[in-house]
Amino acid sequence: MDNAVAIVEAYLYINGYFTVTEYPVIEAVEEGGYRMVTDLDVLALRFPGAGRLIPGKRGLETIFATDQKLACSTDHTEMIVAEVKEGRAEINQNAKDPIVLRTMLTRFGCCPASDVDQVVRSLLRTGETTTQAGHRIRLMAFGSIMPEKKTKGYKIILLKHVVRFLQEYLKEHWDILRHGQFKHPAFGFLVTLEKALYDGKIGYER
Repeated sequence: MDNAVAIVEAYLYINGYFTVTEYPVIEAVEEGGYRMVTDLDVLALRFPGAGRLIPGKRGLETIFATDQKLACSTDHTEMIVAEVKEGRAEINQNAKDPIVLRTMLTRFGCCPASDVDQVVRSLLRTGETTTQAGHRIRLMAFGSIMPEKKTKGYKIILLKHVVRFLQEYLKEHWDILRHGQFKHPAFGFLVTLEKALYDGKIGYER
């Protein structure tokens, strides 16, 4: 998995999203046969009200608050279609191809096949739409720097914000997280770094 994609996947996962990464879209060609059109970096699905119980001392629990930058929906099931770049945070033309979006939305059952063309048009026009079933769908781009030109039609989150969020999350919940072994390539690596730097005992208090 691409490193930047792994970091964004960890960020979305912590915020309550189920994710699929580097999803290939294949189409038939007129001459016969098939070709791969593109791969969608991250598809993320979140149910309304998704949260995480944070165990505290003496049996007390709190619910994890999602990142405000994401503006997660609390009322609708939500799907994010995200492009991830190590450079400029942009969505390439293939990922905005109506055929690609139509294929993906149908594949994951976000809306009936009879509605999908209208949903794709609405999504491309504003970067966000809600289906008749109440599913919110958004286009999003992650990257290290902003695009050269002002963009519209999708939300942008920079990778430095994503990394800082993950670091703050580790810091805030280190008393709990330092006991775990995480297999995710990005999040697990960050946890291992913190354990190595802080010995897993004294943590951020030293």
